[in-house]
Amino acid sequence: MTDTPAPSDERSHVILVTGVSGAGKSSALKDFEDLGFEAVDNLPLSLFDRLLASGDMPGGLAIGVDVRTRDFDVSAFLEQIDLMRNNSGVTLTVLFMDCVDDILVRRFKETRRRHPLSIDRPLSEGIRRERKRMAPLRGAADIVLDTSDMALGDLKRALEQHFDLTHEAALSVFITTFGFRNGLPRDADLVFDVRFLKNPHYDPQLRPLSGRDEPVGTYIETDPTFQPFFDRLTDLLELLVGRYQAEGKSYLTIAVGCTGGRHRSVFTAERLARWFEGQGKAAQLRHRDLDKPGN
Repeated sequence: MTDTPAPSDERSHVILVTGVSGAGKSSALKDFEDLGFEAVDNLPLSLFDRLLASGDMPGGLAIGVDVRTRDFDVSAFLEQIDLMRNNSGVTLTVLFMDCVDDILVRRFKETRRRHPLSIDRPLSEGIRRERKRMAPLRGAADIVLDTSDMALGDLKRALEQHFDLTHEAALSVFITTFGFRNGLPRDADLVFDVRFLKNPHYDPQLRPLSGRDEPVGTYIETDPTFQPFFDRLTDLLELLVGRYQAEGKSYLTIAVGCTGGRHRSVFTAERLARWFEGQGKAAQLRHRDLDKPGN
């Protein structure tokens, strides 16, 4: 485990990691250890005060809590959250891990794990009961992270962007591309549709390529509407990012979509990431549907 310096105000950074079973809480706790946090899973609520009183958390503390936790009670957990928010020595972040039901079902079937609330009932019913029970915690969360479309590497990169204590707190920007035929990204704050641009898919020579390839970029740039659109897009984002930062928003997810998520959205997002870099702000870029079959 690497050593990570505490925040400059010397407050202990505590992250409560909760959410629905199968959404990736255990994987997230392992990633937090790599970020320099001490990770504790399924800590009984009755031991919270004792652990926090120890004060020995140089790199921060990540605590996993869910329906499997001994003495777990949603009301008691919410009270504990309120107490920790009022603790002058603690900077608290509540992270709720979520995932859509059909993917949760697939994950449990693939791993042959039992859902904690479906021991004597169908899996779908256990998921439904847990989601209802955990709804108040989702509402109290500072960050809701939907892992439905995330591989393990995607999850780690998202956590690194949100919680790396070696960087000053600032608005974290995520740019994701997608194909409308595969559905909108569930965690998007802003969605931009670039299906109005000339489509390289209909050029036999360009179809096998992607928006990362120069010939595709050149083709899209010849569309007379591209540059005016991009100029207005960056003007809008320059305004919004400043206001989001002023309001204390921690992260912003920008989604750019075209039909398949391979050409127009990818090129636009790559250009957008370079624009953010030119503004002195790094943006994490992910192409969700680029390598999906049929693209």
